[in-house]
Amino acid sequence: MTVLYYDCFAGISGDMNLGALVDLGVDQNYLINTLNKLSIRDEFKLEVNKKQKMGIEGTKVDVILDNEHEHQHDHEHKHKHKHDHEHQHEHKDEHKHQHEHNHEHRNLESIRRIINEATFNDNIKKISLNMFMEVAKAEAKVHGKSIEEVHFHEVGAVDSIVDIVGAAICLDYLKVDKVMASTVELGGGFVRCAHGTIPVPAPATVEILKNVPVHIGKVDFETTTPTGAAILKSTVSEFSDNIDFNIIKTGYGLGTKDFNIPNVVRVFLGEEVHSNKTKLITEKQIMIEVNIDDMNPELYSFIENKLFENGALDVYKTNIIMKKGRPAVKLSVLVDNDNLDIIEEILFTETSTLGIREYEIEKKMLSREFDKINTKYGEISIKKGLLNNEVIKTKPEYEDCKAIAEKYNIPIKDVYKEILKCECKEA
Repeated sequence: MTVLYYDCFAGISGDMNLGALVDLGVDQNYLINTLNKLSIRDEFKLEVNKKQKMGIEGTKVDVILDNEHEHQHDHEHKHKHKHDHEHQHEHKDEHKHQHEHNHEHRNLESIRRIINEATFNDNIKKISLNMFMEVAKAEAKVHGKSIEEVHFHEVGAVDSIVDIVGAAICLDYLKVDKVMASTVELGGGFVRCAHGTIPVPAPATVEILKNVPVHIGKVDFETTTPTGAAILKSTVSEFSDNIDFNIIKTGYGLGTKDFNIPNVVRVFLGEEVHSNKTKLITEKQIMIEVNIDDMNPELYSFIENKLFENGALDVYKTNIIMKKGRPAVKLSVLVDNDNLDIIEEILFTETSTLGIREYEIEKKMLSREFDKINTKYGEISIKKGLLNNEVIKTKPEYEDCKAIAEKYNIPIKDVYKEILKCECKEA
């Protein structure tokens, strides 16, 4: 089982994460070309450079905004006054804050639209939206608003969109089986933002990292930004300072400021070696059920899409017969605890139900590996399910098959037949 491990001894931010994953092996041209599928592609440029922090060589990624293309002085001014790594969200410097006032303040719906309209695969969209949802929930809680009322000022700025969508592109590219992280350093002191002077860690960062092991005060600066926190919270399945895997490769993502410790986030690509037998992956999730007998059936499609966009892991309908012989639908939604509140809100506001049922379930899954198979149409990704170190199931990635079917204008079933033929030859 492949593992991506974040060693956050100096915290994490959006640009540091991009630097670390590129340094680990994500193709920077692939990252840039995929980011250019965004409708806002003319508003930014990605700069990737090899640099050093206290003798440690790593990768520095900077998101250069549209006006900074023309005014190099502005670019230097931005980096000179950039507090900590990038000061995303409400914690950027005053120069950046003024720049944002010249741009549209985006809400969550506009962020969803930008991501969903891009020609990304579904996995990239899902990861991106989950990260933004973590930030939206935190900002809503901190400012006493509903999620849909939150206006993303700095958090909706172009560079923040690039940091989050870029993180999703990199994670999809790596296709690891598990993401882990160490205790997260948050920093200390105070930082100036649009609302005045606030303590570090910032309220949104604290809200996002509830129930996550953290450390405060190693340096007197902000070391973990809301974007960095959201990347961890939405993707990490286990926080532990114990490394129980073979390290295959290491990457370093560099921050902007200089501390008395290296301002870098380190990532490991590893292979777990717990035992000779492949363990099942076990997760705790929550099942929500709603019985509905009085709603226009045309509404289900809209509601299901909204549930998935807000973190539902699965949504399905079952025909049932309720009291007095009334035909009805049982709407079932699988969700993790992090997205429970927003899913509950959607069910109450979008459906006709007056009540819901919830119960915790334990979900067990086969360990997975990813491979590629060569066909006459090109390479196609294959997902393998393992039990006791033996592959017992294989499944081609649907998005790869769909892309080939569209490219060659052939039935998608022909793509699956070709994969089966190639697998039989390899066997």
